[in-house]
Amino acid sequence: MKILYGVQGTGNGHISRACAMAEAFQHYKDIEITWLLSGRDKQRGCGDITDFIWREGITFVVKEGKINVLDTLLNFNFSTFRQDVNELDLKPFDVIISDFEPVISHAARKQDVPVIGIGHQYAFDYDIPTKGANIITKSIMQRFAPVTLGVGLHWHHFGHPILPPIIDLEIPPTMPEVVQNKVLVYLPFESPAKILALFKTLSDFDFYIYHPELEDSDQGNLHCRAISRTRFKDDLLNSRHVLTNGGFELISECLQIGKSILVKPLLGQMEQLSNAHVLEKLGYARVIQELDLSAIKTWLSHDNEIIQVTYPDVATRLAEWIAGGCKASVENLAEELWQSPYLHKLQKAS
Repeated sequence: MKILYGVQGTGNGHISRACAMAEAFQHYKDIEITWLLSGRDKQRGCGDITDFIWREGITFVVKEGKINVLDTLLNFNFSTFRQDVNELDLKPFDVIISDFEPVISHAARKQDVPVIGIGHQYAFDYDIPTKGANIITKSIMQRFAPVTLGVGLHWHHFGHPILPPIIDLEIPPTMPEVVQNKVLVYLPFESPAKILALFKTLSDFDFYIYHPELEDSDQGNLHCRAISRTRFKDDLLNSRHVLTNGGFELISECLQIGKSILVKPLLGQMEQLSNAHVLEKLGYARVIQELDLSAIKTWLSHDNEIIQVTYPDVATRLAEWIAGGCKASVENLAEELWQSPYLHKLQKAS
């Protein structure tokens, strides 16, 4: 079986999911996967997936923690995108999969080829809690990377055939001891200067700050880190607190291992605003709309309860499903996976 698998590179969550799926597919020697990455610079890579096709795709322009619609449109090279879509030959492949990757999705539509969508965005095809949604945002979500069969992922099913998250995190047999005053910060769309100035005043906590514009350095309670998949995962395991934007994958990992989560969603981004809304609704995390010092202090000083949610191994089940010809319905998959251990555990800090 030959699979073409498209990965949207604008967010690291898509890449984390792809890496989890790549590992799950390794058990099937008769499956050959061609990976296609778009939406980010080629040199930034695709995580542990080193052999991939690259296309420019579509990239969102973000300024000061908010999507800049005008600059996004001005930077979109429509002629290149159309050429990439027209020249992508899907005939050599038995299965086409898209994790919200637009080149593959539109090529499949143009060539009238079925395409499976696996990703968080496909959960929005159903009537789930949202925030910041309107006719325009819904239209963009539906048309950005259209698929024949969508397999949506979310923290809850909301009564629809939505699967639990794909967790890309190797959890050691013995978890490292949590450092109570350690805070992992991942706010890639915010100004690093603003972040550093803000956290410098909170001297009772050590902040490990990962950002695309930072290099490794330690300045008192500020520990700046260049983007590193391995070191980030290590710091995630023994941090008690995590402050991040409203992306899906990292928060899923935090829930799986039990972290105190504070979310600052990317303004103007319906998906992140909706994620933050759902987290508040489920009681899984606290949410702020701005990097407010007082709110962050309150979260760090008074938050002594952590929700942990144990999700099943969705990547392994999906790989099995695809290898078997996708015979079970998505409805049956969802029913099966939500019956697996799905436990809410309330933890107290020691």
